[in-house]
Amino acid sequence: MIERLGEYRLLERIGTGTSAVVHCAVDARGRTVAVKELRPEFVAEPAFRRRLAREIAAQGRVSSPYVARLIGGDVSGDRPYAVMQYVPGTPLRTLIRSYGPLRGPALLQFAWQFAQGVADVHAAGVVHRDLAPGNVMILGGSPLIIDFGIAHEAGVNEVTLPGMLVGTPAYLAPELIEGEPVGQPADVFSWASTVAYAATGRPPFGTGSVHGVCFRILRGMADLDGVTEPLRTLLELALRRDPAERPPAQWFAGALQQWCGDPAQAPQEQRAPGNVLGSRVKAQAPRERSERQEAS
Repeated sequence: MIERLGEYRLLERIGTGTSAVVHCAVDARGRTVAVKELRPEFVAEPAFRRRLAREIAAQGRVSSPYVARLIGGDVSGDRPYAVMQYVPGTPLRTLIRSYGPLRGPALLQFAWQFAQGVADVHAAGVVHRDLAPGNVMILGGSPLIIDFGIAHEAGVNEVTLPGMLVGTPAYLAPELIEGEPVGQPADVFSWASTVAYAATGRPPFGTGSVHGVCFRILRGMADLDGVTEPLRTLLELALRRDPAERPPAQWFAGALQQWCGDPAQAPQEQRAPGNVLGSRVKAQAPRERSERQEAS
């Protein structure tokens, strides 16, 4: 028997989360899509319907080649669901575990495109709040950000209670751990933690108990050993303890983009060793931070 959900024919289950399952499906035009459906035990809970509705609203506002596209959804029926671009790629987490850390130009390109994706999310007025290796797919060599399940609008005074973690613990910003207001700088912190993982094959704040990982995050004890310049200086800026001291994602995308083109076409200063970029980064960051604070 063919199972349908709305206009979509469900083919197979490809993922299971705490509150939802994800199906590979086909629409009326024959396009392959991903359908995220609330699990039956949560359908009667208004809070879960609202969360799915927020996810649809947040992801639907973002347009980026580095973010999975929202197609539609319906949260009013007996089986609430969201429909998204099907991404036949590999999670960054799986890729790094299988093939090892990214190196050289591939790493810089990943960091740049990932930063641009985060910047596009922020330009749409959205904070993702769960950027981590499991929520970044690699397709055709480029990253695609997925899972806006706990995203919210920028500027909304969204906080969590201290001790109640929302997101992937090893990649959370300290303000989220402490229950402080969470804005776009939290995504910048998680971007840097995820890039550090891609560069080294290990979470920058270690493994083990959640308590121990959170302690190291709050103390600023990032392990960036093995991350070379110019990336290391950028990650150090993005991992600053104070969110007001982190430049915005668009600034990081711009700083990295110059290293991802044709070196022969780049100005001499851009082709200089990493310490030169590090000096430019440190000199420019305060001005960029000031502009970001005014914009917010």
